[in-house]
Amino acid sequence: MSNRVFQGVVHQMRDAIDRTIGVVDETLTIIACSELDRIGQPAGEVTTAHFTAGEAFVLGDCTYKPFGSQPGAEYVLFVEGSDDQAKKYADLLAISLGGIKQYYDEKYDGGNFVKNVLLDNILPGDIYLKARELHFNNDVERVVFVVRVTGVTDVSVFDVLQNLFPDKGRDFVISINETDIALVKELHTETEPKDLENLAQSIVDTLGSEFYTHAVIGIGTVIEGMKDLARSFKEAQTALEVGKVFDTDTSIISYDNLGIARLIYQLPTTLCDMFLREVFKRDSIDSLDNETLFTIQKFFENNLNVSETSRKLFVHRNTLVYRLEKIKRMTGLDLREFEDAIVFKVALMVKKYLNANQPRR
Repeated sequence: MSNRVFQGVVHQMRDAIDRTIGVVDETLTIIACSELDRIGQPAGEVTTAHFTAGEAFVLGDCTYKPFGSQPGAEYVLFVEGSDDQAKKYADLLAISLGGIKQYYDEKYDGGNFVKNVLLDNILPGDIYLKARELHFNNDVERVVFVVRVTGVTDVSVFDVLQNLFPDKGRDFVISINETDIALVKELHTETEPKDLENLAQSIVDTLGSEFYTHAVIGIGTVIEGMKDLARSFKEAQTALEVGKVFDTDTSIISYDNLGIARLIYQLPTTLCDMFLREVFKRDSIDSLDNETLFTIQKFFENNLNVSETSRKLFVHRNTLVYRLEKIKRMTGLDLREFEDAIVFKVALMVKKYLNANQPRR
């Protein structure tokens, strides 16, 4: 928001309101005032806590009123005086300046436009017209990263990402909620999928090593044109949700690499229950102990190779064969057979999905 817009309004109102009026931003600096020599000066008694006050309040000989986006205002205006008239002036000015700010953001703020596109708050037919008005290049490739903070942190991840991607004409950092921040990245034509994962990994490493903040990142598919940004954003969110269920140890989850996990995630839980009952007719999957499940996991990781798996598990080959025979007797599935192994692998993933959705069942 340009400070001169606020100053223009204040300048026009100073004759109608025979009192000193002004606006304070989040840095606690006066950015617009009817007394020009006060512009750029500290706001005195105003603190950051006053931006969440909501209603008008009195400090010293002035009445203050926060305004801007919610939750949490971006600006506080002040009117000289502590009487009822000063409060009325403050309320009216808050409505006027808030409306002007909203109009300015919608008409000129590229970041606000991108956020509306991501959240489907703009009609598809208006996207191209608005993009052209804001001089967006509609022919370049873009991708959406969703950075999710998974722990408590005192660091503003939003500010960190803005510093990492300072080109505000090409890259946009958008705050979605308390934990999620979207990064809309403009790409070069030669960008490969591995480059996107490397970039995401560098963000995770920077947040972890320099700011002690743990985060996971979902990557949507590469799109061309502003109208498909919402799709890439939703894919990045889906990647995070699927990763939370199936790849709990992974920090970078790409939508393109979800594979069968994406399909399972979209299945109704009732259908998943039926599938498990059909696969494990002899006994429940819950009857398998942790040692057996660990053996199965290692067997899959080593591509169903008995010799290699036994070496990794530090057990004799015959011991592993015995365990596999035991699993066959319990479940009716021989993991040494490719088709049975596929069924069992899918069943384990379905079980994970059901466990993750247990509260909603």
